Amino acid sequence: MRRRDPARGATLVELVVSIAIIATGVAGILGVMNLTTRHSADPMIVQQAQLIAESYLEEILLKKFYDPDTNNVCPAAEGSRASYDNVCDYNGLSNNTGAVDQLGGAVPGLESYNVTVTVTADNTVTLGSGLSQINNTGALRVLRVDVVVTHDTVTGMSVALTGYRVNYNCNLAADPGCKSL
Repeated sequence: MRRRDPARGATLVELVVSIAIIATGVAGILGVMNLTTRHSADPMIVQQAQLIAESYLEEILLKKFYDPDTNNVCPAAEGSRASYDNVCDYNGLSNNTGAVDQLGGAVPGLESYNVTVTVTADNTVTLGSGLSQINNTGALRVLRVDVVVTHDTVTGMSVALTGYRVNYNCNLAADPGCKSL
C-alpha cells in the first residue's frame, strides 16, 4: 500500500496567481500612501499662512489711526516699513518674496509666502468717503484692513483676514462730524 503525503507543494500557476494578487494589493496601498504623504504638508502650510496673516493684521491694527506727523488720516506712506506709524501706511504693502518682520527683515523659512495688504475706508461702516479725501476734520471713523497670504507651491491656497481700525479718539466738541460708534 502506498500512502499519500498530505504535504503537497503549490503548482506554478497557483504561485503566479498569488504573487499577482499580492502585488495588486501592495500597489494600491502604496498609491494611497503616496497621495497621503504628498498632501500631508498642506494643513501646515495653511496654518502657517494664517499665522502670518494674523501677525501682519495685529501689527497694523496696533498702529495709530491718524498719522502722528501730519495729523491726517491717510497721508502718503512713510519711506519704509520700519518707519510706518499709522494704519494707512500699510495700504498697498506687497511682500512677494516672502514674509518679513516689521523692520523689513526676511523671516527664514517663510520665503514661499506672499503677503498683500489693502487699507480702505469701509463704506458699509464708515461715515466718511474715500481715503484720499479724508483729513482730521473729515468724518471717517473706520478703516478696513485686508491681509491676504498665498503660497508659491500650493495653487489656489489663499488665506484672507479682515480687521477694522476705529478712531477711538472722537471729540464731538472739536469735530461735529464725529459720531460715537
